[in-house]
Amino acid sequence: MKYLILLLVIGIVALLLGFKRRTPPPMRREDEPKKKALSMVSCAECGLHLPVGEALPGVGGHFCSAEHRNAYETRQGGVQ
Repeated sequence: MKYLILLLVIGIVALLLGFKRRTPPPMRREDEPKKKALSMVSCAECGLHLPVGEALPGVGGHFCSAEHRNAYETRQGGVQ
């Protein structure tokens, strides 16, 4: 009989400790950090869309690489 009472007390203690260790509820959508949209531009030579921070400026607009900038400006009669 005393072992049954001991098991019952251990079970109640384990149950109470289990409630204290419960994980927090999952994050709601409005709690998530906001992400800023990147400004996108397209390459004047090939039309590839890329972030404005990665684009190379040129006479005819933005370009994805120096080769495309040079090819475009050469075709347009601009700087080589």
